[in-house]
Amino acid sequence: MAFLQWRLESQDASGRPARVNALPSVAVIDIGSNSIKILVAQRTSEGKLISQFYKTLDARISAGISKAEPRLTDEGIARGLAAVEELLTDSATFTPVKTILVATSAVRDAVNGAAFRQRIFSETGYGVRILSGDEEANLIGRGLTCDPALTGLSNFYLFDLGGGSLECLSFRERTISQALSLQLGCVRLTERCVADPKKPFTSEARLRVSELVREHFAKSGFAFDLPANAVTIGTGGTLTTARAILAARDRLKLEDTNSTVTVSQLRELLELIGSVDFETRRKIPGVPFGRADVMPVALATFIALAEFGGIKAFINSLYNLRWGVADEAI
Repeated sequence: MAFLQWRLESQDASGRPARVNALPSVAVIDIGSNSIKILVAQRTSEGKLISQFYKTLDARISAGISKAEPRLTDEGIARGLAAVEELLTDSATFTPVKTILVATSAVRDAVNGAAFRQRIFSETGYGVRILSGDEEANLIGRGLTCDPALTGLSNFYLFDLGGGSLECLSFRERTISQALSLQLGCVRLTERCVADPKKPFTSEARLRVSELVREHFAKSGFAFDLPANAVTIGTGGTLTTARAILAARDRLKLEDTNSTVTVSQLRELLELIGSVDFETRRKIPGVPFGRADVMPVALATFIALAEFGGIKAFINSLYNLRWGVADEAI
């Protein structure tokens, strides 16, 4: 399975990693629709939540999520279980005092989601907490407040796009004033709107994505009513991948890029990857193999959201659901 991982460790005067394991840590595994991720985090003596280890595995357990009765396939369950077992092995190095497994839209919506949970428990001994849409949205919001780069913000929107759902929040004076989950995930919409993900992204598919985004937001009652100086935060793999593509184009590392991604840049990227077939798309620097088929729909979703809400740019934050669960736990 393809993966992305990094460690964030402080260094002593000699440049060697400092010993940061004196304080207890917690491991959080997020079983998502498109990928399964882990965060091992600890709280410093100053109260700051820091990451010791982070890793993402492309597992795509959510095939068929758009059906009337979504069901996890045997292959998806096997991939999911293998990913969880690998991440549990990785986290053992850090001896966390607590390991928490959470699942979101794919497992939440699947008619055999309970059987998948039982399989994980039987094989690993760990239970899985299935988050409701409201819980998922609120924990993503909580995670965002751990981002030191955003401490000065008071009023802002937050959108987190996953494979199964889009979590939508607004913060007024750093307090959540709206939180809802919409079934607009990029895997779900790709299944609904794209006849053949291996072919170039058609104008008809883009129009259908836009229509569904407008329809869901109109029915949801989500209000874009924050003060005019409010900004919009975006989390999840889509915007991170967008930054990675832009970084590769400019021969930069992701962390050296501007965290703000404009809607104009998203349109440019959609033209770049949507105009080619899957095999060509996956060779574009910065495009993960596990997202190459759903990336056009993911970009189209953010663009349609921006057009509906009058949004000019998204600030990409890497602080999300796992950070919220970790913050809650410790």
